[in-house]
Amino acid sequence: MTTARRQQINIEATPYYHCTSRCVRRAFLCGKDHYSGKSHEHRREWVESWLLKLNEVFCIDLVGYAVMSNHYHVILRINLDEVNALSDEQVIDRWSVIYKPDGLMSHYRCGGEVTHDERRVIDETLGRWRETLVSISRFMGYMNERIARQANEEDECKGRFWEGRFHSQALLDETALLQCMTYVDLNPIHAGIAQTPETSEYTSVKHRIDKRVSGKDDRLMAFFMPSRAQRGQSADMLPMTFDNYLELLDWTGRTARANKSGSIPSSCPDILSRLGFTGAHWMDSINAQTTWCSRALGAPEQLKAFSQAIGQHWLWRHRNASRLPTTP
Repeated sequence: MTTARRQQINIEATPYYHCTSRCVRRAFLCGKDHYSGKSHEHRREWVESWLLKLNEVFCIDLVGYAVMSNHYHVILRINLDEVNALSDEQVIDRWSVIYKPDGLMSHYRCGGEVTHDERRVIDETLGRWRETLVSISRFMGYMNERIARQANEEDECKGRFWEGRFHSQALLDETALLQCMTYVDLNPIHAGIAQTPETSEYTSVKHRIDKRVSGKDDRLMAFFMPSRAQRGQSADMLPMTFDNYLELLDWTGRTARANKSGSIPSSCPDILSRLGFTGAHWMDSINAQTTWCSRALGAPEQLKAFSQAIGQHWLWRHRNASRLPTTP
C-alpha cells in the first residue's frame, strides 16, 4: 500500500533524505536513445542546472547528486534554521523566482500600506510559503515538472515523463549519510560510463572537484572544516573533510568493482573505525541491492525509532535483514 509522503519525511527523525526519480518512457532522460538514435546528453545539464538553482531558492541544502541515463539521484537536507532566519521580504523574493506572487504580496513587498485584514492574509500566506521552502515534495515536484515540460516540448509529445512520484529514503545517522553519498557519487562508475570520480560528469563529486580547482564556491553543503567549526558552524557541515571523503570514495570504488584489486589508502581505516564499520561490513552495505530502495537507512535502533515516528510497523535494513518491530 502506498504511504503518504508526509508520513515518509519526518524532520524530527532526520533532516537528510535520498530521493530518486526515473523516466517512464523508453526514450532516455539523458544519453543516447538506442531506439530512436537521438542523443539527449544535453539534458544532463538541464537537471544539474535546475538542482543548483532550486538549491538557492529553497531552504534545502543540496548534499549530493548524480544524473544518469534514465534517472537521477539527489541527497537533500532540510534546513529549518535558514528558513526561520529569513525576513518576510526574503521569503517573497525567493518565492518570486519560481512562482508569481499575487498583487497583494507584490504591493507589500514594495513597501505599500496594508489594512489589518490584509496583514492577516499576508502572514498566513507567508507561513505557507515558509513551509513550502522546506518541503522536499515541493522541491522534487517543481524539479520534475520543469524537466518533464522541457523534454516533452523537445520530443514534441505529451503525457507522463516520470514513471511516478519520486522515491525518498531517510538517512538516519552519519554512517548512513556517508554510505548514500558514496553510492550516489559512484553511480556512473558502477554503470560503466566513467572510470574515476573526477571524470564522472554531472555528479556532485565532479562538481565539487571542479569548483575547488577553480577556487569558486560549489554551492553545495560544505564538508567539515576545522576553521569553521571553531566558529560554531559544525552543525551545518558534513561529518568529514572533503579530502577524507575523496579517499573513502576512491577506496570504495576500487573495492566495489570486481575487476579491480586496489589497496585501501592508509588514511581510510581510521575513518571506517570512527564510523564503527569494518571494511567487509561497509562494502556489504554498499552492495546490498535493496538497501537503496528501502524507506530509510541507518542503525537498527534508529530505524526502529524512525518507523515509530512515521507510524510504520517495519522497515528493511538490508537484503538479509528481518523485520524491525515497532510495537511491544
